[in-house]
Amino acid sequence: MIAALVGLVLGILIGVGCRWFDLPLPAPPRVVGALLVVFMTLGFIGTDLVLAQMGSGR
Repeated sequence: MIAALVGLVLGILIGVGCRWFDLPLPAPPRVVGALLVVFMTLGFIGTDLVLAQMGSGR
């Protein structure tokens, strides 16, 4: 839970920093590209949870 909150705060801070210094955002400029990043992250997290459950013998 703490890692998720740290990730969200870090993401917001990176977005604020990019906007403040007028740097290009390190993400795809279209909604479809941003959704791709979100779903890749969800897939990574979901697979990590499944592998952790398989490793614990459940």
